Amino acid sequence: MLALKLTLVPLFLLVVSMSGKWWGPSIAGWLAGLPVVAGPILYLLTLSHGPAFGARAANLSLAAILASEAFNFAYAWTCRSRSWPIALIAGLVVWFLSACGLSLLPTSPLWASIAAVTAVCCGQSFLPRTSAVTAGAPLSRFDLLGRMTAGGLLTLSVTSVSAWVGPTWSGLLAVFPLLGIILSVSSHRAHGPAFVISLLRGMVLGRFSFAAFCLVLTFVLPFQRPIVAFLEAALLAMIVQWCTKRIAVRQERASVVVAAE
Repeated sequence: MLALKLTLVPLFLLVVSMSGKWWGPSIAGWLAGLPVVAGPILYLLTLSHGPAFGARAANLSLAAILASEAFNFAYAWTCRSRSWPIALIAGLVVWFLSACGLSLLPTSPLWASIAAVTAVCCGQSFLPRTSAVTAGAPLSRFDLLGRMTAGGLLTLSVTSVSAWVGPTWSGLLAVFPLLGIILSVSSHRAHGPAFVISLLRGMVLGRFSFAAFCLVLTFVLPFQRPIVAFLEAALLAMIVQWCTKRIAVRQERASVVVAAE
């Protein structure tokens, strides 16, 4: 089990990080929106503590979309006038306060869905706007190793303290904005705040597939074998991600046509 904890998330992060080089940017963007960090962590929590624990953790992970968007919101607005350490501290403080508030909510798919939908709507409407384009930057071996190491440490940390903190905080910590922190800080240092804002606005689109993944687990995990439930959730997440990507591409093409006219 320890080997699985240390290798599962880093392996997923390796595939997603290298997918742009292997299969092109369209496939990389599609994979980036999938639950490559929280999904394996939830699976390991289910194997360790049972389907009921996993289902409740998945429910809190759905609600934790709000906390992740709160981090993005705080970082995006702060980075416009402050350095990356200040923006990172602001984002982490807001994430923690949001997670504490979510931990007090009733554990139900309804409340979790409301929190997730609220987060996505606010992310689309209230994040600062910029004209910067998030063109892919070369990924060094140091960056790749850092992502994989951080993913392994997060997995080990969450699964190690899960019995102590329970399914509520296990689910919230599974959606800790690990990739958001890595991408925001590295982009801020290399390309400036406008690039970061554009990046964080682009992350909102991936929340739909993650929400579908968690919602399926919440309902089916207590009644099916874990491997079957997670495969069903992953399949639905891929379908939703494909649909949202197509919608986004159509909107971009429509906006280009309107601008040309």
